[in-house]
Amino acid sequence: MTERVYPFSPMPLPYFLGCPQWQHPAWNTRLPAGSKPLERYARALNCVEGNTTFYATPTQEQCRQWRAQVTDDFRFLLKFPRNITHDQRLAGTQKQVRDFLEIISPLQDVLGPFLLQLPAAFGPSDLGSLWHFLDDLPPPLTCSVEVRHEAFFQKGDAERALNRGLRERKAARVCLDSRGLFAALPDSESIRDAQRKKPKVPVHLLPVDAPAVIRYIGHPDLESNRPYLAPWVERVAQWIEQDLRPYVFLHMPDNGDALQLVSLWSEMLHARLPQAPVVQFNEKQPQMGLF
Repeated sequence: MTERVYPFSPMPLPYFLGCPQWQHPAWNTRLPAGSKPLERYARALNCVEGNTTFYATPTQEQCRQWRAQVTDDFRFLLKFPRNITHDQRLAGTQKQVRDFLEIISPLQDVLGPFLLQLPAAFGPSDLGSLWHFLDDLPPPLTCSVEVRHEAFFQKGDAERALNRGLRERKAARVCLDSRGLFAALPDSESIRDAQRKKPKVPVHLLPVDAPAVIRYIGHPDLESNRPYLAPWVERVAQWIEQDLRPYVFLHMPDNGDALQLVSLWSEMLHARLPQAPVVQFNEKQPQMGLF
């Protein structure tokens, strides 16, 4: 592949940092210059949640175009299509999985672990389907698993069985932290919509050999996120010091505000760990919370 020289070359991050999407109208004046949204995003951040594949499968040509817009160190964490995870709950999906993997094959060298987001109805009785699904995934592809059934958050037999099976397969359990979101008053449609759609579950982190995947959904008031982010700053700094590269994804109720949260996060982490540089954006924009 031809090496590209970017007019904007951020310092490489010792971990992976991204958002749940690579474009938003509010980001147009903040991201580095470029001809395509993903190309611009990838000049500032080094991974992205592939939510688009949950709702619609791209074409193989689209995947080739995406690959051409990112560096070798960028990572896509794609979600399996919802017909696999939600409609069929992983059962009898071998053909759909093969077809999906063939379509996304142009991205193979820049794939992080797949995000296997399971519905709230996927409970303890479905664990056999999960193990079969993970065991059938061709190496070196891996998954990070996000569960939402309440039984997996009660520290009982169901959660122990889940965690044991994930450890045996060296698969990370996605840690969804929505405390900031649910600490906000539902006084705008974007907050109400986010609180309707996002699960309110305890923060349970499973230490395994696989890189950790953190999905943090923030409070709409930027500064109110500091106490929720502080423990993650310490944990991520410790992982980096252990030569691990976790994935950190930052959401906001209105993701037009997500880059401000990225700036806050990276400033906090840099203060704790100077080797983790602050992500630079175009700062000719009003800051959140001034008025």
